Amino acid sequence: MVVRREKKRKYYRGSRTYGWGRVAQHRRSGRKGGRGMVGYHKHKWTWTVKYAPDWYGKHGFTRHPSLVLVYRIMNVGKLDEVLEDLVQKGLAKIENENYVVDLTRIGINKLTGSGKVTKKIIVRTHKATRKAIEKIESLGGKVELISGE
Repeated sequence: MVVRREKKRKYYRGSRTYGWGRVAQHRRSGRKGGRGMVGYHKHKWTWTVKYAPDWYGKHGFTRHPSLVLVYRIMNVGKLDEVLEDLVQKGLAKIENENYVVDLTRIGINKLTGSGKVTKKIIVRTHKATRKAIEKIESLGGKVELISGE
């Protein structure tokens, strides 16, 4: 192929239309097939197939909210802070120098391991992280996991 010595723009200088005909051709949105995302399901379908194959259609599914378990969590540090209040409200009790707490009565179903533990605690919960169990057991406490969730 022959090398083009001069660029098209150079020898079209001063020509008003640069070779695109009369009255604003190659200017407005008509030259690109519409404004915005118009035509991706019609005349620009080949572009869609090549560059955005997942643009249309349903992908995956959404489970019904009644089937999805939502974890309501509490950190061991926060549990350690509110223990005295829970005892006063009757949601926890003290047995043999241990605080006994059933987190399911408070509406919590997962215990996580952030924060400091300063008291011996026996906790009943549906789920607990490994870090939370280690922190409670390091002070002589215990985590009882309730099955059947």
